[in-house]
Amino acid sequence: MESNNQQQHQELVASKTDPLSISQLNISSSSSSPLPQVNMAEELLKSHRHSLSPNEGLPSKDDDDSTDPNYDTIEGNNGHSDPTSFDADLCEYKKKATIIVEEYFSTNDVVSVANELKELGMAEYRYYFVKKLVSMAMDRHDKEKEMAAFLLSTLYADVIDPPEVYRGFNKLVTSADDLSVDIPDAVDVLAVFVARAIVDDILPPAFLKKQMNLLPEDSKGVEVLRKAEKSYLAAPLHAEVVEKRWGGADNWTAEDVKGRINELLKEYVMSGDKKEAFRCIKGLKVPFFHHEIVKRALIMAMERRRAQEKLLELLKEATEVGLINSTQVTKGFSRIIDLIEDLSLDIPEARSVLQCFISKAASEGWLCASSLKTLSADSGEKLLENSKASVFKDKVKSIVREYFLSGDALEVVHCLETELGACSSQLRAIFVKYLITLAMDRKKREKEMACVLLSSLDFPAKDVRKAFSMLIESADDTALDNPVVVEDLAMFLARAVVDEVLAPRDLDELLSQPGSSVGEKVIQTAKTLLKARLSGERILRCWGGGGVETNSPGCTASEVKEKIQVLLEEYVSGGELGEACRCVKELGMPFFHHEVVKKSVVRIIEEQEKKERVWKLLKVCFESGLVTIYQMTKGFKRVGESVEDLCLDVPDAWEKFKSCVERAKVEGFLDESFAFEEEAQGVKDKGSSSSAAT
Repeated sequence: MESNNQQQHQELVASKTDPLSISQLNISSSSSSPLPQVNMAEELLKSHRHSLSPNEGLPSKDDDDSTDPNYDTIEGNNGHSDPTSFDADLCEYKKKATIIVEEYFSTNDVVSVANELKELGMAEYRYYFVKKLVSMAMDRHDKEKEMAAFLLSTLYADVIDPPEVYRGFNKLVTSADDLSVDIPDAVDVLAVFVARAIVDDILPPAFLKKQMNLLPEDSKGVEVLRKAEKSYLAAPLHAEVVEKRWGGADNWTAEDVKGRINELLKEYVMSGDKKEAFRCIKGLKVPFFHHEIVKRALIMAMERRRAQEKLLELLKEATEVGLINSTQVTKGFSRIIDLIEDLSLDIPEARSVLQCFISKAASEGWLCASSLKTLSADSGEKLLENSKASVFKDKVKSIVREYFLSGDALEVVHCLETELGACSSQLRAIFVKYLITLAMDRKKREKEMACVLLSSLDFPAKDVRKAFSMLIESADDTALDNPVVVEDLAMFLARAVVDEVLAPRDLDELLSQPGSSVGEKVIQTAKTLLKARLSGERILRCWGGGGVETNSPGCTASEVKEKIQVLLEEYVSGGELGEACRCVKELGMPFFHHEVVKKSVVRIIEEQEKKERVWKLLKVCFESGLVTIYQMTKGFKRVGESVEDLCLDVPDAWEKFKSCVERAKVEGFLDESFAFEEEAQGVKDKGSSSSAAT
């Protein structure tokens, strides 16, 4: 009992203290989409009247709710106001889940399992199915272990929501001590299951560290996690080793299925044999994954004009004979619509071609066009020549990859100044989108570097907001390949706010735009991160800092700002001008010198007594080339954006800022064309009129 209470407490702590825990994110999936009606569940339950033998592979404690370490009444009743009803539902679900797993090990019929889980309902209990499937497989042969791993990979997201998979493995690791009583090699077997789940992208790598921090140091669960990390995931060619651990040649991973879909489509285009193509589609035995066939067939049709008629005819007939159901067709088209921005860069006419496909399919009756998102061209995109965007995309990838190697943000700024001309708002959004997309596929170092670079660029907030809007729109599709997209994208979004690249109100604007369910979770998670205590410091250190090679390795943006503040205070209080310039240079971050300008101008506005010393510092830094006119202009712009807040402490801050701008123009720091942001000026005018009225 004491052990159970300890585990319950750990789970409560995990859910309350970890805002990034996937188990808290209700990522919606297409699980509401009906699968082909194969009414086997009821027959299985009727025919399965014999009692289960304890030698069949079930840990003995798992059958008794009172001793099951995962039978947790503290977790909440999943919407049940009556605890008795909740217990009865869970008990019933456990019995039926056991029968489904037993039948699956006998038949190896993935389709039946998917349909039975759909018919059974109670999606909030599917974490228990994950736990039951793995715990039963652990005490059986390698064949059943491989079958269990393959089933989880296949049902992930379409039938079992990601949070339920996460929660199921959480309970397995927590109950490792009890499992070890009945299964001598439980630690090793469960470690392989955890490693396999990470390799198959159904469990985020962060699961290991998070669970280690929540479990007692001497528990079997910690042994499982360490073994998974060090013995399997850290080994050379670990993915191949883990996938073949139980001789998985007879089953396929999701990537295998995608590869086979590509092959069957290519063979069909060459031969034109529909019967063979239909046979191959049936042979995949994954009807709930047929949206991938639709998606890949449409992309292939866009790329190969001569094959368009063949491929569309294949999809039409497959739908008419019931091989691919209407739900999967709609989902396949929806995924293409979500990807249309990226496809347009490689296939300039992708939007218009897709519109033709939709019209043709709807007119022929095998697609319900009204259930799709609107496919309309953005007015800003119309201004761009597709060829120019495509060329820019290739350059962006090259620029970002070189930056990740060299850490030279100044070179990136120079390249962008060369590439970006007037009316290039969409190109700036594309750059930000690809910067973040490429960083999400890399390590913490590159993620930190991407944040530092984004904060050093002088991109208008609306362009950055547009980039995040595009990222959020495609979050559902990205989640298929990156299971932690919500965590990563939410952190990038929160970091942009902390670094003052975006304003907090930009999150509300993004939330007000129509988007995907995963996209909404991204924004809500970002807002939750920003509301947490000491959120700024935590977010700045989320990826460890030190993404850029500087003379001060490991410095975050916050630490650099603090150094700038200290050097200005020392200089103003009587320090030497040369020493101050040397300190600015030794920051090793010329692309961040706008912060020196910003803090200097703010000090001038707040402290009138020693303002001439600060002006002298700015003049020497500018004339010596230490601070470029680009960084000088950016610094003044940042001050202009924050004057509204300064007015709370310095009522005449607007007048003082205007005076600073005029003097900077006279001194040559700023170009004569520099002007206040319209929004800021509007605030000023509003304040002036209010004062006059008073």
